[in-house]
Amino acid sequence: MTPKNTICLWYDGAALEAATFYARTFPDSAVGAVFHAPSDFPSGKQGDVLTVLFTVLGIPCIGLNGGPAFKHSEAFSFQVATDDQAETDRLWNAIVDNGGQESACGWCKDKWGLNWQITPRVLTDAIAHPDPAVARRAFEAMMTMRKIDIATIEAALRG
Repeated sequence: MTPKNTICLWYDGAALEAATFYARTFPDSAVGAVFHAPSDFPSGKQGDVLTVLFTVLGIPCIGLNGGPAFKHSEAFSFQVATDDQAETDRLWNAIVDNGGQESACGWCKDKWGLNWQITPRVLTDAIAHPDPAVARRAFEAMMTMRKIDIATIEAALRG
């Protein structure tokens, strides 16, 4: 059954490749139905993969092979809460090592241009700390990082 609300992600011919990568990288993720174009369309031919239904961390998505006209931007990202450094490293490295690129403050971009925030829960808790001095130290530590280092955040918490 089709969900009431689905995130549509635009790809330039790589929707199935991206969905397959997400399904093998993130828990609670899977590739569902693959639909082929019933006739030629502006960015493809009859029989090409047109759309792919998939889930990422339980979120229903549809990948649309719409062509090169539109690109992903930082205005949309998946924020993934991680429980420890091993999970943070595994997810970050999977994205970056698969043709992606690092960015600041826990952000990285996959090879299709989709942005991800790999965010340890300890960081989220730290920057929401009720003591403003503690939150500030954690925030300032985060601002110096690419991939989040939990030990550094924990040190900032301690002062």
